[in-house]
Amino acid sequence: MTQPFTTAATAGLAGAVIALAGAFGAERMGWLPLTPGPAIHDYLLAHPEVLVEASNKLQSQQDASDDASRQAAVDKLGTKVFFDRRVAFVTGPANARTTIVEFFDYNCPYCRASLPAVRKFYETHKDTRFAFIEFPIKGTQSTLAARAAVAARKQPDKYLAFHFALMGEENMVDANVVYADAQKAGLDVDKLKSDMKSPDVDLALSASHNLAQAVGIDGTPAFIVDGKIREGGLDDRTLKQMSGI
Repeated sequence: MTQPFTTAATAGLAGAVIALAGAFGAERMGWLPLTPGPAIHDYLLAHPEVLVEASNKLQSQQDASDDASRQAAVDKLGTKVFFDRRVAFVTGPANARTTIVEFFDYNCPYCRASLPAVRKFYETHKDTRFAFIEFPIKGTQSTLAARAAVAARKQPDKYLAFHFALMGEENMVDANVVYADAQKAGLDVDKLKSDMKSPDVDLALSASHNLAQAVGIDGTPAFIVDGKIREGGLDDRTLKQMSGI
């Protein structure tokens, strides 16, 4: 998953603070000698695993808190907003029991790693409703690819072939790759280039970013399966667990 920017220094400082707090607590319980700061400093230098453990625990707690906040936001918004055709490319029956939403960036390695599971599920569960939401966060090339994908919605019978082609690329998806894959997918490339200039594309991408912000999604991929959100890549087993199928 694409992660928000956190410097190593910040993470290290946070871990050290937690470790120091733990050290003072340990002193009170008799695990460490009650000694001024230098003793704690020396202890931590001699036992760096304490810092690692504290930092990992802090990160785990933060992740759990973030997950809970995102789920609360999804519950409040309801799933209907993610299937708005002004935001997503939607396919599958409207009354589907299983629903899958994906926020993605075509240059995200974790999105690409999730492609086999997503594509397999799509091909074997036609009774599932999907919402594919372009969420470019990895620079100008990703934004270009997203604009092309949104524009491709105006040739809806070709969208998924185009989407899977772009997501299946191993190298950077840039303009050359975008238009080559568009042609392979059977899109009218001239129409695609013209549609990419439409204000509708800007509105769709703005809406997807606003929706992601409302939920607290700050990385890709992010999946919402039957109303349950999960950030990060997934495989067949994870998707099966989430969908119950």
